Amino acid sequence: MRRYPAALLVCATLVFPARADEQAPPASFWDRAGEMFDAGKLLATGGVSDLEGAGGGGLATWALISGYGTRDAVGVNGHFTYIGLGSYSLWTEGATIGLFDRVELSYAYQTFDTKDVGAKLGLGQGFSINQDVFGAKVKIVGDAVYDQDTFLPQIAAGVQYKHNDKSWLISAIGGKSADGTDFYVSATKVFLAESLLVDATLRETKANQFGFLGFGGDRNDGYSTEFEGSAAYLISRRFAIGGEYRTKPDNLGIAHEDNAWDIFAAYFFNKNISLTVAYLNLGNIVIENNQQGVYVSLQAGL
Repeated sequence: MRRYPAALLVCATLVFPARADEQAPPASFWDRAGEMFDAGKLLATGGVSDLEGAGGGGLATWALISGYGTRDAVGVNGHFTYIGLGSYSLWTEGATIGLFDRVELSYAYQTFDTKDVGAKLGLGQGFSINQDVFGAKVKIVGDAVYDQDTFLPQIAAGVQYKHNDKSWLISAIGGKSADGTDFYVSATKVFLAESLLVDATLRETKANQFGFLGFGGDRNDGYSTEFEGSAAYLISRRFAIGGEYRTKPDNLGIAHEDNAWDIFAAYFFNKNISLTVAYLNLGNIVIENNQQGVYVSLQAGL
């Protein structure tokens, strides 16, 4: 068998390229989709979905962009959350999309069930209040994970528009509006060597009980600056424990409003599914004191 020099074979390839039907096929839809949802961030650094649907903890919003998409990709999450308190319950479901690890868009639909309290107040047994929450968050500077050689945290700014469907009730209890807009700035830092995440958020809000009792009131109708703080410790790559604290305004004369806190545990089965369980204390809600109970949230995404 005659052997040809390697240089001659290279020249022949350049002069006589392969026919079109012999070339590699173009990337399929699924190949392109895989590149769009690359899930390139570290496990657990996408956070979970908080009470209002944004990426964060349970009570607090973080500067992290939801999902595991890197700066060249997209991340999408959906969540279902149940909160069972002594006299009330709350269901919330929603979705977030993280765009190129820079912008986050979120939506949550919340249903607050007054159970026996509704009957006591003359509203009817199991009277429910529904609320839509639309959110947007933008990362401004820093990277919570990869900037390990500096103390600069990841900083993000966000806005949440809330619409409550019980405007007549809000007016009756002294609330000023069934619609409100929150503004916040969050700073989040992950210390990889210490397996620790810390976050601090300042929120400008008029919301009464997260908006379930409307916005503004007879005592105060202006914006209040409120604090949200989180700390989480990664016991392993998949399992985190921590706590959160969130202050709230006290706008209504009809009901004193307490601050909220929780102790949580989150397990990340993989980058697609996570489960968060917490003990939650919201304090006084209308005529019921010491409202505490369980928080359970399931999140799934790409």
